[in-house]
Amino acid sequence: MNEETFPGPIQIPVATANEWEQRYQDDQSVEDAKKKVKAFLVPRESLKKVLELDTDAVWAYIGINDQKEKTLLFVGAQYDEKTGKYINVYGKADGLGGDEAAEEVVYDGSRPSPPF
Repeated sequence: MNEETFPGPIQIPVATANEWEQRYQDDQSVEDAKKKVKAFLVPRESLKKVLELDTDAVWAYIGINDQKEKTLLFVGAQYDEKTGKYINVYGKADGLGGDEAAEEVVYDGSRPSPPF
């Protein structure tokens, strides 16, 4: 992906997001200082969608996507008074038909810098 096609898809199925997060957890590589990610370019639409969930907070998970890029995955977070912890609140896929429309999603579309 390049800057001309930014942001790309912002809805990521929860199962895919879980794979990307695990990929990041399992990553043992050490980044070269010249390639070390310093920032993320985040599409406004991703932030808008996660804020529309009307939750108490937002998680920003780190993952490694299928292009081997580090990415941020945005998930709504709602405080559960019974457990004293924040729980994930997922969005619903829009723009899809059939069973896919009910699929839970997280929001992404971020691009790491460098290289972008």
